[in-house]
Amino acid sequence: MTKIVRFHETGGPEVLRVDEVPTAAPGAGEVLVRQKAIGVNFADLTMRKGGFPASLPACPGSEAAGVVEAVGKGVTNFAPGDRVTYGGSVPGAYASDRILPADLLVKLPDGISDETAAGMMSAGLTAGYLIRRIWPFLKPGDPILFHAAAGGVGQIAVQWAKAIGLTVIGTVGSQAKVETARAAGCDHVLINGEDDIAARVKELTGGAGVAVAYDSIGKDTCNGSLASLRRRGLLVLFGAASGPPPAINPMELAIKGSLYVSRPALHDYIADAEERETLVAELFDLVQQDKIRIAVNHRYALEDAATAHRDIEARATTGSVVLLS
Repeated sequence: MTKIVRFHETGGPEVLRVDEVPTAAPGAGEVLVRQKAIGVNFADLTMRKGGFPASLPACPGSEAAGVVEAVGKGVTNFAPGDRVTYGGSVPGAYASDRILPADLLVKLPDGISDETAAGMMSAGLTAGYLIRRIWPFLKPGDPILFHAAAGGVGQIAVQWAKAIGLTVIGTVGSQAKVETARAAGCDHVLINGEDDIAARVKELTGGAGVAVAYDSIGKDTCNGSLASLRRRGLLVLFGAASGPPPAINPMELAIKGSLYVSRPALHDYIADAEERETLVAELFDLVQQDKIRIAVNHRYALEDAATAHRDIEARATTGSVVLLS
């Protein structure tokens, strides 16, 4: 039997419940994975609340790591016993076992643990496309602004940015998270709600502003992010933790320096298998070189997924959160 955490109605963490269903066999082109560690991300909470369309009952989660139990017809690149991981997939990861298309899986190197993989795949691929793909004009020394620098995506993105020589101004939500952001490599750390972000960014950059502002907070920070950009800078809105960002008048972009705004999604940067594999290979390489350290700071049993969600909502977590199966 397979244990699966899902919700039969949208709502608070209490709607998550553990069900047991028969373990299915993989079909053609599919792989059955015995999952050992499962990543928990903010998007899972949004899904649970009804922010994403889902057929009920629905199972959250888009990343995990484990061992291949069985392969379906036509699968030649995986075999039972292989360690594998995945991230950025369709929801359904909160389960002890899962069947997935073989082309969504990647083999996990011996030097990376299941917990580390589960805690980094979605966040790592997100950080990777943000830093390496979305604005190819970044060069060593360029300053960037990264909100929520102490979060799961933030810590990986900051380390990746430092690995390619960027200057990073990070923001956090409280004084308690300043040291976490500094440990990730931020050159400067600002506190949202206390610092005037745009004014401090301009001060730190000699009045010029940053090349790119990465904003996953949305409503509370969008205007400050826009005001932090240098001429022809880019605002990347990739989340809305505080609510949807305000509407932006295109003419305002011209007035403020021919600015750019993007609202990207991870799927569009990993849909191409070759592009995804290149990004994964770079992520694995940086992790194994210890240039990116994955902070798996919070572990919960699969059955305690609701507690994990409560702690994330209470902003009581930093770094990666994983469920152990």
